[in-house]
Amino acid sequence: MERLTPVEQKAPGRWQVATVAAIKPETPQVKSFRLQVPMWMALADGEVSPYFHDVVVEGDQVEVRGPFTSYFVWRGESPVLLVGGGSGVVPLMCMMRHRRLTMPELPMRLVYSVRKADDVIYADELDGDTVLTFTREPPGDWSGHTGHIDADLIAEAGVDSGIGFVCGSNAFVETASQLLLDAGFDPQQIRTERFGPTG
Repeated sequence: MERLTPVEQKAPGRWQVATVAAIKPETPQVKSFRLQVPMWMALADGEVSPYFHDVVVEGDQVEVRGPFTSYFVWRGESPVLLVGGGSGVVPLMCMMRHRRLTMPELPMRLVYSVRKADDVIYADELDGDTVLTFTREPPGDWSGHTGHIDADLIAEAGVDSGIGFVCGSNAFVETASQLLLDAGFDPQQIRTERFGPTG
């Protein structure tokens, strides 16, 4: 059996966007889950969230399979650079929260890219560990980075080795991963999660 890292030993569970409100065992291999999907997750051009908000009604049955792609888990490695685009910040913020609670001394930074101020998720939790950029409409009093993520923004985070976690749209993940490679990250130390187009 694989030995658990200190982070895994302290982790209450994996990150999740939807809240599992109830689990009802049907058979030893089949269970029913009651999900509560937050309204802020309804991405207009997303592939899944509009379906849950506009099509599915209470009582509908939804088949859940997968994951069919890669996913990542932070196991306590450091230093860590988290790079998130839009709602891609969700699993990254879970890592940040867990680190703050269990190992605040470990170096971890977040680079977060959003279109406009209304798109910032977890605004009240962003602090000195975060480098933020607005790609379309920065707030009027904003003096920080604007535009898409670039080498300067990655450098501003101050992490040029260790492990990198990147989550966002396909195009965002491709760009961010290349920026981490260019900054000196080992390709084997870059973990990615991606989602469909967001327009």
